[in-house]
Amino acid sequence: MAENRGVILFNLGGPETLKDVRPFLYNLFGDPDIIRIKNSLLRKTLAWTIAVTRQRKSRDLYRQIGGGSPLRQITEGQAEALRARLEARGIPCRVYVGMRCWKPTIDDAVGRIRRDGITRLVALPLFPQFSFTTTGSCFNYFRGLIENEESEARMKISYVDAWYQEPKYVETMADLIRESIQRFEEKDPTKIQLLYSAHSIPARYVEEEGDPYLVQTKKTVDRINEDLGHICPSTLAFQSKVGPVKWLGPPTNAILQKLGADGAMNVLAVAVSFVSDHIETLQEIDILYKKLATDSGIENFHRAASLNLHPKFIEALADIAQRSFEE
Repeated sequence: MAENRGVILFNLGGPETLKDVRPFLYNLFGDPDIIRIKNSLLRKTLAWTIAVTRQRKSRDLYRQIGGGSPLRQITEGQAEALRARLEARGIPCRVYVGMRCWKPTIDDAVGRIRRDGITRLVALPLFPQFSFTTTGSCFNYFRGLIENEESEARMKISYVDAWYQEPKYVETMADLIRESIQRFEEKDPTKIQLLYSAHSIPARYVEEEGDPYLVQTKKTVDRINEDLGHICPSTLAFQSKVGPVKWLGPPTNAILQKLGADGAMNVLAVAVSFVSDHIETLQEIDILYKKLATDSGIENFHRAASLNLHPKFIEALADIAQRSFEE
């Protein structure tokens, strides 16, 4: 019998309107893989408190990028592009989107997978580097939905834990950096500082629990720099810290200030752990950090374009899915 193939793309999601901000924040901070509080009631109470207290500030940030996140639209575009690319390779399949904290939810995707009678599924996170807080959270929730289901007992599932060294992914990142370097009037690349900025996570996940995110992120940066031929000096920093606990560092804002103090005139930000534009790229980097760069004396600050629907990036996803189907 021929396999009925499918791919589910996982992401966290983002609020599409200002009224979505509070429930999105509640879903995000209520995730037991993000807020490690075993007591469910206490965790939900904390999530509600954070959502209520942060909603006004978060809405102001989303107003700056048009009133909502474009993540759903971009991710659904990636899903359609991947489906078309696989079909062109002679691999017909359906591609689903499952968001951990917003819509379309992982529940929605699983419902469609069941209705479509999928027998061979690839679980593909849109996070190049594995973290308990992203891929781990999506996989745990997904497995919780499908375990002990008779329909899933007949479905073979391949889980892609990480793909931070996927060749075409690395090549695409390097290509986008090369394109962005051309925006600078300074043509000597040794005078253009690459500032790789990744989403931070609580440090104890790495230091105490063995989360591989930091190691994998560093390897990603190394691979991209190798592809570039080490033409620019570079620094890895971390953004989007929330709350008083210790997070991975150094912080992107502190590194920007240091670069300015050290006399850097040209800085290119590279959002290394994100594959799509959303609040962290469009507001945090493009608006907040751009202003900070100017205030710190950096004359030219740009950001390399996000992967989004770049054809070679879609090829990278297709390579991953095809290999998984062939396992």
